[in-house]
Amino acid sequence: MAASSAATFSIGSTVAFGSKGSPILQSKLCGVTLNSENPLKRFCGLRAATFISRESESSFLGKESVMALQGCFALKAQKSNQRSHHQLQVQASYKVAILGAAGGIGQPLSLLIKMSPLVSDLHLYDIANVKGVAADLSHCNTPSQVVDFTGAAELGNALKGVDVVVIPAGVPRKPGMTRDDLFNINAGIVKSLVEAVADNCPNAFILIISNPVNSTVPIAAEVLKAKGVYDPKKLFGVTTLDVVRANTFVAQKKNLKLIDVDVPVAGGHAGITILPLLSKAKPAVSFTDQEVEELTVRIQNGGTEVVEAKAGAGSATLSMAYAAARFLESSLRALDGDADVYECCFVQSDLTELPFFASRVKLGRKGVEAFITSDLQGLTEYEQKGLEALKPELKASIEKGIAFANKHTVAT
Repeated sequence: MAASSAATFSIGSTVAFGSKGSPILQSKLCGVTLNSENPLKRFCGLRAATFISRESESSFLGKESVMALQGCFALKAQKSNQRSHHQLQVQASYKVAILGAAGGIGQPLSLLIKMSPLVSDLHLYDIANVKGVAADLSHCNTPSQVVDFTGAAELGNALKGVDVVVIPAGVPRKPGMTRDDLFNINAGIVKSLVEAVADNCPNAFILIISNPVNSTVPIAAEVLKAKGVYDPKKLFGVTTLDVVRANTFVAQKKNLKLIDVDVPVAGGHAGITILPLLSKAKPAVSFTDQEVEELTVRIQNGGTEVVEAKAGAGSATLSMAYAAARFLESSLRALDGDADVYECCFVQSDLTELPFFASRVKLGRKGVEAFITSDLQGLTEYEQKGLEALKPELKASIEKGIAFANKHTVAT
């Protein structure tokens, strides 16, 4: 991509380049401006090199992550006819498969991932209607190549050689439904899909979105164990939407810039198992007891809020797609060697007596590298009570998933 005075590239954010301070393109996500007399060496993802200024109040990433992204934009200067030409060198090298790509979450998620310069191949799988989604997305002039796969007969090919698998497949919530109401349908879907993952790309990162996550992640773990390929560092329940909501609601309540706000969320991904740790919010802000309770309840019931607002026409598909895209982008950055990637997610954990638990972790090339234990230290009385209250429900959901997997024996 080249231009005489500036080059632009977008990926869930807006980026403008110019040797003489070309105008930044405005976006509600993230804006950065490069004003450099010296050409940059590389480009890989959302990370930006020297002379970067943030121009907006929101992005996939929090303030600390945005700062950590510095150091990886590629810009080559070419001079011709007395004019300076800039060219981006996109290092797209990762293959991503989205299982359930034709669904309410899958379609917007596929669009967001198509925008990532880190993705070379985007495999879209569903049991029906995915060919049209792939054709539509393939017209977008971003680097990744889109290929569609339909039905069980093509699932194996969709997964061969894939680096990251994202699973939003399943039925959505409807008014009056809880996440547990989804269990009987989605449990079987997740089980069959993870079996295929185990057979075709056992070393891939596996990102589970299908609800109830508190049960579907343990199901996936048992399937992978039965197949002899379980790596607990590479299996993730995507709880990023809880963090996204917490950041948004706190910023609104306290009139803060969204990009500055980072609220860790622990526990699980349903109702009272969602525990926003407001005392650990950054920047540090004070809350009244009433504000803490109101924010906690709203974050816990964010999905219900959307389901009711849509009045039977859908669930939280767009915000979930955004949150999943954020976590996937973080996963790709970690795979690409970024040493400063942190996200909250539901994983096998020894932070509590529960076998799975959502908390902030450090991500690396091999998956989970470390747990950020400080988030669970020095909790307020309200948070400590919330932590103890969520454990029985989360334990029951985990055991329900394990029992389902064990009852339906996996063929090795």
